[in-house]
Amino acid sequence: MITFKQIDALYWIAELGSFEAAANKLNMSQSAISKRIQELEDTFDVEIFDRSKRNARLTEKGGELLDYARDLLNSRDQLLERVSAREVLVRRFRLGVTELTALTWLPALVEALRQAYPKVQIEPSVELSSELFRKLESDQLDLVIVPDVYSDPRFHSTVLHSVENAWICAPGLIPHPDPVSLEVLADYTVLTQGSQSGTGLIYERWLAAHNVQMPRTLTSHNLLVQVGLALSGIGVSYLPKACLSHLIEQGALRALITQPQLPSIQYVALHRLDRQFGLNQDVARMAQACCDFSRLLF
Repeated sequence: MITFKQIDALYWIAELGSFEAAANKLNMSQSAISKRIQELEDTFDVEIFDRSKRNARLTEKGGELLDYARDLLNSRDQLLERVSAREVLVRRFRLGVTELTALTWLPALVEALRQAYPKVQIEPSVELSSELFRKLESDQLDLVIVPDVYSDPRFHSTVLHSVENAWICAPGLIPHPDPVSLEVLADYTVLTQGSQSGTGLIYERWLAAHNVQMPRTLTSHNLLVQVGLALSGIGVSYLPKACLSHLIEQGALRALITQPQLPSIQYVALHRLDRQFGLNQDVARMAQACCDFSRLLF
């Protein structure tokens, strides 16, 4: 007889890549998790993992079983969400956010989620927009909070707040008075987030639409690194104006007035249309209530 404990073991070994990591995740011994896989193999009379490999690698039949296992776990979670009261719902929620959200209002969202669902285990992931969207596609995340750059009918989009960015640099870097043209900016090193970032992709398209090329660019996927490079006078970057206002007011950074101005970046909460019920919609509504990009956590 197949049990959800066996299915959980299979899922987490495949997800984390080793029996040891899965055992730690499930708070059990490695021998106990191996026993659960052995029980599955005995039930189906197939080998699920290729034990000749160093890492936990699924056999062909093991991969087929994993697909069914994911469906079973999703069905179990949906059943629990629909039937259980908030206070007793026990499940995990895989939440993906970009760095800006993590540095501003993620703690408020996590606290709201804990208050509403005290027994839900929150598993946050902080990554680039492109990676978050890929994981949402492959059902590795339940909900992601990203710039509104992915138009896809497979996903439900809940509109959050927008972020006003400005071209920002060290005060002495660009001597030109405001307003500064994009052509002037092109004479300096431009610090970009790259096309793997939702914001970076939107601004790459925007610059291309204005027929502006930035010949000298330095790409960093880390927001704090970009701020540090701007403070050091390395170049000029598009950065969130509100949460850096304290550095602008102190004179450590200069927010340029440019012609044309950068467009605001709309953020959204995305979840799969085939996961419409229960927690996803509630978390999206919580995100609307908590969303605040105006100040950093430190």
